[in-house]
Amino acid sequence: MDTLSRRRNIILGIIFLTGIIFVASLFRLQVLTPSYKKFATDNVVRKITQYPARGLIYDRNGTLLVHNKAAYDLVVTPRETGVFDTLSLCRMVNITKEEFLQKFREAKAYSSYKPSVIVKQIPPEKYAFLQEQLYKYNGFYIQTRTLREYTNNTAAHALGYVGEVTADDIAADTYYKSGDYTGINGIEKSYEPVLRGVKGEKYYMVDVHNRLMGSYADGKMDIPAQVGKNITSTIDMELQEYAEKLMQNKIGSIVAIEPSTGEVLLLVSAPSYDPNLLVGRERGANFSGLIADSLNPIFNRALMAQYPPGSTFKMANALIALQEGVITPFTQFTCSMGYHVGNFTLRCHHEQAFTLVGSIAQSCNTYYCYVFRYILEKPEFGGVRNGYDKWREYIESFGFGNRLGTDFVNELKGLVPTSDYYEQNVFKGSRWRALPIISLSIGQGELSVTPLQIANYAALLGNRGYYYIPHIVKNIEGETSIDPRFSEKRYSKVDAFYFEDVVAGMFSACENGTAAMSKIPGIEMCGKTGTAQNPHGAAHSVFMAFAPKVNPKIALSVYVENGMEGAKYAAPIASLIIEKYLNDSICSSRKWLESSMLNTNLINQYQTQ
Repeated sequence: MDTLSRRRNIILGIIFLTGIIFVASLFRLQVLTPSYKKFATDNVVRKITQYPARGLIYDRNGTLLVHNKAAYDLVVTPRETGVFDTLSLCRMVNITKEEFLQKFREAKAYSSYKPSVIVKQIPPEKYAFLQEQLYKYNGFYIQTRTLREYTNNTAAHALGYVGEVTADDIAADTYYKSGDYTGINGIEKSYEPVLRGVKGEKYYMVDVHNRLMGSYADGKMDIPAQVGKNITSTIDMELQEYAEKLMQNKIGSIVAIEPSTGEVLLLVSAPSYDPNLLVGRERGANFSGLIADSLNPIFNRALMAQYPPGSTFKMANALIALQEGVITPFTQFTCSMGYHVGNFTLRCHHEQAFTLVGSIAQSCNTYYCYVFRYILEKPEFGGVRNGYDKWREYIESFGFGNRLGTDFVNELKGLVPTSDYYEQNVFKGSRWRALPIISLSIGQGELSVTPLQIANYAALLGNRGYYYIPHIVKNIEGETSIDPRFSEKRYSKVDAFYFEDVVAGMFSACENGTAAMSKIPGIEMCGKTGTAQNPHGAAHSVFMAFAPKVNPKIALSVYVENGMEGAKYAAPIASLIIEKYLNDSICSSRKWLESSMLNTNLINQYQTQ
């Protein structure tokens, strides 16, 4: 009996222990193990990403430039789908059956358990009906998004646009997943981390038909999205629109800067495009059309086109020569229709002697050939190559040859060749002389600059020797100041004392010199015309200026491709922009000039080359 009792107790103990183990295992699986809990929860709970609205963009005067509008994506979790009416769903979302099936296959290939966007940017008018019918389609649901909308059809290159992220974007930033959107260009790209906000998450209960039945856990698990910060740009939209009208049917660019801050007042690249073309479901087709356009409207000429500076470069050489003491403002050089050395002639249009002010006002090539030669041959430099290196240091201090460090994503740096370049390609071991590189004296040769750099150079001249790094954002919501690098003065290597005579020459150029036709009544404009040689056709018309003469409010550069002399198109356009900005209107005596610039068409000339 004792033996039987003992056996019974052992058996009961084994059964009891087994029960405890079983209960403990169930507790661990159902309560302590997150993966099983999640699997069970996933059958009744759906997590939907809450996409924040992007921050708004305003112009410097508070005019709204970029805002948001609602759009809807159809999302699918492939493992949750059953048999459904494919054709009916395709009709509701306005895509072909072939497109739909391709997208569905891609979603399954990505993951059967994770949601994927299958139809993007469904317009509001189709959303309401689709939402009513979606209970018939297990595994499908709607995800709300916002799309950008641009209030004007201008400033496309300054504002940029938004597009779907690439694999590289996803690899570089864990914030993004497939189907997300990011800034591609302009302010939208430069300030993407500020504008995009922070995603949220919302959890919903779903019924057996996969229909949303309300918040899960009374919303306690929800994470609200954080809306992107609003940005006030430096752009003056009224001035931007006016400048774009002046550049209609022309190819080129305009950049205008406020010298006292470095704020970019306008940025025009012509021809341009309507930024609204790159929004919505037609974006892909529109983008392909823009890329195929032979005039390349997508290309940002203001930041990325690299031209010879032409005669606008002459003031830089004058300043270096003054600083190095190789000339004074009263030094004279005689022009005899050009600079002549042996059989070599660099042509000019004058037969007279010039001092500094007159050389700038009348744009004498010969004067600057002498100036450049005197700089390079200064005895204290110990040789022309050393003189060139010293000259190049000065030129770089004017903002050439390097990126300026702006808040633009695709700014190029232009080219100021090193002495090694000329040693390898020009002198090749022979004695260095000024003559083989004399074209640098008038901004030609191997030099290249961007329109942004020329505008910044105009601001430096207006400020008598310093500039602020150009930037396109004035302030960001919730932040007390912009990046401190934009508030720091960047000084050239030329003392402020030497700028006054150069400025006097620029003022004379606009009063009675090469740009006299563009003189503005009542405004002291200081400028310089230029003609940038073009190996592919007619020369480019160039002008840079600032105004007024003392404490300038605006500095700018204008490039009109194939526009010939700077005085012909670039100077009149620049003067009209300056007058519009400072006076808010064009005086009656200059309305003929405004009409001429607005109606000039150089596109046909360009296309026939």
